[in-house]
Amino acid sequence: MDDIDKNFMYMALKEAEKAFEEDEVPIGAVLVYKNKIIAKGYNQVERLKDATAHAEMICLTSAYSYFNDWRLTDTVLYSTLEPCLMCSGAIFLSRIKRIVYATEDTRVGIEWNGIDFLKSRCSIEIKKGVLKDISKNLLKKFFKKKRVLK
Repeated sequence: MDDIDKNFMYMALKEAEKAFEEDEVPIGAVLVYKNKIIAKGYNQVERLKDATAHAEMICLTSAYSYFNDWRLTDTVLYSTLEPCLMCSGAIFLSRIKRIVYATEDTRVGIEWNGIDFLKSRCSIEIKKGVLKDISKNLLKKFFKKKRVLK
């Protein structure tokens, strides 16, 4: 599973790089069904002027169209950053079976803020730390660039 997880996380990182190029916080996500990517998304909060336009939410919205259903059972979500509470709620409601994320979000991430929302509500599997350093370095590069521009 490790090589498969790494391969799909690399694809999520490609989405995060798109966000970086558009001067968005570089977060990317892909949704996988039967080892095939069926939806992709990257952070577009600034471009869309929409606080809910997180990579995971855009990815999920695309997946709903793919399945023509809001139930995304038997899918795996790969995200370059630990999902926030809003995204976790959507993941839970969509019945996703597994989440793989690269790096923790110590500000609003579901596990770091003490809520542990998903583990308390369902049997979703969570794997963390896949390609963590690459994701973390991209985020650091983005915020360093932002500080220099101020």
